Amino acid sequence: MSEYTLSKTVTQPYEPTVEAVKAGLADQGFGVLTEIDLAATLHAKLGVTIPPQVILGACRPQLAYEAIQADPSIAAVLPCNVVVRTIDETTTVVEAFDPDAMVNLSPNAGKDDALATIAADARQRLAALLDNLA
Repeated sequence: MSEYTLSKTVTQPYEPTVEAVKAGLADQGFGVLTEIDLAATLHAKLGVTIPPQVILGACRPQLAYEAIQADPSIAAVLPCNVVVRTIDETTTVVEAFDPDAMVNLSPNAGKDDALATIAADARQRLAALLDNLA
């Protein structure tokens, strides 16, 4: 596991996992602002083939607003990206950018509890999403 993502491997095919992640994000109050089919994009642009994976740009508007109020430059690393990636026909990995890592990018890290509180809320919600996946 990386130091900048939250991750879970599930024994479930890719497509149902993508749908479960979208539903789980909604349950945690996140909307999906963007959906990037990474495999299709890289195939179209470079002619390469990679296993199916999607990047979901997830946003919980209240948290985003509070984070931008605390540090306007934090908008450069919003929304929270969640990746769903195929390992094989029955195994899928779900990874989310860890909001704690996002906060550590801010020059206010350690000086302003507001960002830490916002990140803790977002992290708890993303961890709940992962915990609730089959």
